[in-house]
Amino acid sequence: MTNNCAIITGAAFGLLAIILGAFGAHALKKVLSAEKLTSFEVGVRYQTYSALFLILIGYNANFETNLIQWAYYFVTIGTILFSFSIYFLSLSEYLKRNFKFLGPITPLGGLLMILGWGCLLLSAL
Repeated sequence: MTNNCAIITGAAFGLLAIILGAFGAHALKKVLSAEKLTSFEVGVRYQTYSALFLILIGYNANFETNLIQWAYYFVTIGTILFSFSIYFLSLSEYLKRNFKFLGPITPLGGLLMILGWGCLLLSAL
């Protein structure tokens, strides 16, 4: 695990968040209900927060510290579970697919992101 890995992951999350945000604002606005579009935007917003988090620790944190490594893993995995489950759940009607099994995955991803932030806090203390 290196600082560059966190920066690369954060940059990839950021790049994808901008692409998905633009896609949601333009293409999906015409095909999703307001409620589903709002959910999609929540996924994009939290993915953006995670991108910034990862870039922050990539440039500033000591990755020889176990808590920072855990923070990286928790936020990365949590973002994938949280945001991507929201994307699929939001698009389920449009794609005519049943992604309801992803419903329990979303809060698990959120919990992992919380743990990642907690690891950062503990490493600073």
